[in-house]
Amino acid sequence: MNTQAPQAAGRHAPLGKIAGLLVTSAIAVIVATPAHAKGVRAGSIVTNTATATYDVGTTTTTINSNTVSMRIDEVLDVAVASRDANDAGVSADAKAQLRTFTVTNAGNGPEAFNLSAVAVNGNAFNPAVTIVAIDTNGDGIYEAGTDLLVTNGNAGPVLEPDASYTVLVLSDIPATAADASRGEVRLSALAVTGSGDPGTVFAGKGVNGGDAIVGATRANADAKSGFIVAKATVVLTKSATVVDPFGGTRGLPGAAITYHLVAAVSGSVSVANVHVADTIPDGTTYQSGSLTLDGTALTDAADGDAGSASTSGISVGLGTQAPGTSRTVTFTVKIN
Repeated sequence: MNTQAPQAAGRHAPLGKIAGLLVTSAIAVIVATPAHAKGVRAGSIVTNTATATYDVGTTTTTINSNTVSMRIDEVLDVAVASRDANDAGVSADAKAQLRTFTVTNAGNGPEAFNLSAVAVNGNAFNPAVTIVAIDTNGDGIYEAGTDLLVTNGNAGPVLEPDASYTVLVLSDIPATAADASRGEVRLSALAVTGSGDPGTVFAGKGVNGGDAIVGATRANADAKSGFIVAKATVVLTKSATVVDPFGGTRGLPGAAITYHLVAAVSGSVSVANVHVADTIPDGTTYQSGSLTLDGTALTDAADGDAGSASTSGISVGLGTQAPGTSRTVTFTVKIN
């Protein structure tokens, strides 16, 4: 900072003398104009001039002190925050999964920041960061050719003081990630001019040739955002029971075969549009009215209930099913 020291700093004028004038009947009053330095832009010149008034007889005189000028140095500070309120639910082996962050220049001068996005070690899995970009249109969605790509670890655009931009971080989820496991990515922003302990000085590196001084954030900040793997699996198991014309269980002509189709859902999320279908085996005939769901009869016609059946096959729509759900479809055919 360039400072012009006030004249006679730390000294007192002899009683009765101010600015070389003899004062016989007055007390001098010195008034300093207040300076509000908080938030002043780096490179600005702050000036300050004091005044004094005094009376000689019936005459009041005002005088000015010399003017003290000070150039404001640059403070290097940055803030990073996740824009995502919750972990993102993802599938194992999912590609280009998005997390968003806000980077704010908390200093008082224009500054660029190196942006680094990495997986956070120590979690159940490590997302693989594939893209770091600036959200140029503010829609929170990565759009190739629209948003500004930043090489991971390199500088983003220069930010004015108190200005922010949104950083989009895309990651691939490993195929080996287990159900309900968690992984995180971290975005770090580091001032290009420099970082370090608060108070570290980078001489001549600030605005207009002034100094740059590391602020309370060490000019290096980061934030994390997470993913939760949500898997769901449907296992369809088919079995058959046979009743032959003689009361036995042999596959003879005229025997009735009842097929049992059990759809079991496991995992941590629901599955949608579950549909069970089967064909009528060659050499058999579907037995009208035998279609059931969880023991409740369904009509063969394609009407308001969940199922339909014909001479070629059966079809049952189960809709959305929660984890732990098991649904059973049965139908009967007769061996020709």
